[in-house]
Amino acid sequence: MISAALSASNCLRLKMFTRQPVALFLCGDVMTGRGLDQILPDPVLPKLYESYVRDAREYVYLAEAVHGPIPRRVAFDYVWGDVFQELASPTTDARIVNLETSITRAEEPWLKGINYRMSPGNIGCLKAARIDCCCLANNHILDWGPAGLAETIETLDRARIAHAGAGNSATEAAAPAVCLLPGKGRIMVYALGSTSSGIPSIWGAGDNQPGINILTDLSDNTADCITAEIGKTKQPGDIIVVSIHWGENWGYEIPSEQISFAHRLIEGGVDLLHGHSSHHVKAVEVYRKKLVLYGCGDFLTDYEGISGYEQFRGDLGLMYLAQIEPSQGQLLALRIVPVQSRRFRLECASPTDAQWLCRVFNDLGRPFGTEVRIEKDHSLMLETE
Repeated sequence: MISAALSASNCLRLKMFTRQPVALFLCGDVMTGRGLDQILPDPVLPKLYESYVRDAREYVYLAEAVHGPIPRRVAFDYVWGDVFQELASPTTDARIVNLETSITRAEEPWLKGINYRMSPGNIGCLKAARIDCCCLANNHILDWGPAGLAETIETLDRARIAHAGAGNSATEAAAPAVCLLPGKGRIMVYALGSTSSGIPSIWGAGDNQPGINILTDLSDNTADCITAEIGKTKQPGDIIVVSIHWGENWGYEIPSEQISFAHRLIEGGVDLLHGHSSHHVKAVEVYRKKLVLYGCGDFLTDYEGISGYEQFRGDLGLMYLAQIEPSQGQLLALRIVPVQSRRFRLECASPTDAQWLCRVFNDLGRPFGTEVRIEKDHSLMLETE
């Protein structure tokens, strides 16, 4: 009996150590509202409450002035363009994005200057891309108030797209999204939004108040509280992703408190930190063999015709394709694929742009000891030990 039990235990260990790597697709801000919503099959009313733009269709016209005519009532996969093949790949285990758009027909905006929303009738845009998890703890998810948030969550639930970072209470907002991977365990995604990204503190969820999982400081104590809560539900073999919307829109500098916070989370058992908010790429770090993305940049937006801050090349988006060792959560490989929006459709970036990004990554990565190399297909590979 003892021998049989030991044999079963050894088989279980063997299975744990022979599981295939987990392949993750991560990107920064996905903003399917305003102009993008207007070219999809079922747009909301185009009225906006911005200082200079009062009609969402103006963003379509601005983009057309730069790159030419954009079709209307496009298929749901249109906006993903060259990215679609990677998203649809059966070898990708989970696709995690920061959804910075409310999905609602609500007509009462939170008057804050800029309000993003996509019609619930256009949820097929996210379904077509096979998005597995939407992180909602950001500074646009309550643009249309609690009613807009409620409809966003209901729409994602009906579409069977997991979400984290917002809910009808603080408990719901703090709960992880769970992505089950047959034969590979599960991914637990926790999402938080820092007030440093422009999130109104009043948006924080309460006991009986809908809102987001808000992060008011980046202290060691806060990091320890987060990892302690994660530890209550973490199971052996789980891959823990913490997604944080933090920091300002422009600038390459990474505050020391963000670095310390990221390190403290990794030390506490987090396997991957997914940072976003900046409109452009920021540094990548591998800390204790775990991946830290300090700022993934914009990915899918309607900014195509808007000028300003050109030196940061916010028009270039990035696919982060990570291979994670499932038993320890360690990074095995990271491939970064540059893309660019043209006519509201993502296309592979040019070789020249890929070379520019390679230089930027290496300049930014020098303090962290990280370096990338450019491949024949113009993607970037993180150099690993």
